[in-house]
Amino acid sequence: MTNPSEAGDLRLSHVTKRFGPFTAVDDLSLTVPQGSFFALLGASGCGKTTTLRMVAGLEEPTTGEVRLGDRDITRLRPYQRPVNTVFQSYALFPHLDVFENVAFGLRRRKIREVRSQVERMLALVQLDGFTKRRPAELSGGQQQRVALARALINHPQVLLLDEPLGALDLKLRRQMQIELKRIQTEVGITFVHVTHDQEEAMTMADTVAVMSAGKIEQLGRPAEIYEYPATAFVANFLGQSNLLAGEAAGQSGGDVLVSAYDQRFAVPAPRARADRGEVFLGVRPEKLGLVAGEADVPAGHQSVRGVITDSSYVGVSTQYLVRTGWGTELAVFAPNSGAAAPLAVGSEVTAHWSPEHAFVLHREPGEGDRTTPVLDTPDAVGVVS
Repeated sequence: MTNPSEAGDLRLSHVTKRFGPFTAVDDLSLTVPQGSFFALLGASGCGKTTTLRMVAGLEEPTTGEVRLGDRDITRLRPYQRPVNTVFQSYALFPHLDVFENVAFGLRRRKIREVRSQVERMLALVQLDGFTKRRPAELSGGQQQRVALARALINHPQVLLLDEPLGALDLKLRRQMQIELKRIQTEVGITFVHVTHDQEEAMTMADTVAVMSAGKIEQLGRPAEIYEYPATAFVANFLGQSNLLAGEAAGQSGGDVLVSAYDQRFAVPAPRARADRGEVFLGVRPEKLGLVAGEADVPAGHQSVRGVITDSSYVGVSTQYLVRTGWGTELAVFAPNSGAAAPLAVGSEVTAHWSPEHAFVLHREPGEGDRTTPVLDTPDAVGVVS
């Protein structure tokens, strides 16, 4: 669809956007490889939508540069850029049928023969036979597909997706995640997707950039970020993490030694982002196992004793909260495989994990224990609702 020789990587270099005294995007630099599916992930107010709007030309950077391939597009008007945007609201024309909504961009460019292109786009988004319907006669997912077809028919080099699935219910949103990835793979266009939904970003994107306060906290493949977060913010924004405040005492025999709450732990050095000073020892809830009392802790595993204070059945797993001897709680996601009986609230248990599944993060001086897991988090990675 897009001639690869005419496209190129999308590059933002030292881009800053200020609104009066407020800095929405702070000296941001990143490269989005041509033909990739790239996600900007973050909470409301982190700067991700402002970043998208600067790529679209709807906002002008205070400083910095936006380039597409060898072309500087920083000061170009939106219609001068080979970029299209799909918004959460879809912005379809209610008085036009599906065919004319999709054909709108071609007609504005005075292209007369539009039927074959429109039909090809509607086939791509699996809306054959819907040409005469008005937007009000379509479901939310169908409207989203029309908006996508209308954007793609203009042959953009980059397609920007601003929370495009936010208005859909959970089941339809998950279906559209798969569809969007299929379409992106088929057309080969660079997709830049802004979302606050961790599962959405991990399901679709080749690369995820986690943003906070106008900066990128971590950028990488979804599995890499999830398994080895760079900061405490990333560890708890992308899914959940149990973070134990401790002190690292350097390396010994390939491990980083950590003391936390009068217990000693060891983490493989490649899994540690700091090896001295104040740190967090982190373990994902699904990496923890539970046994009654102190029995049957696997050889080589490290462990913490506690009491179950809460239990929630969520289908594929049971989620437990375990209050430790020092008063904080660990989240544990135990698979409902039928191999073990459920554990009752009030039971004394041992939570255990393999050192290869832990990680160590830098901790600011005085930063306390952030192990405050919440079970009612349906958008969190590892939670199925």
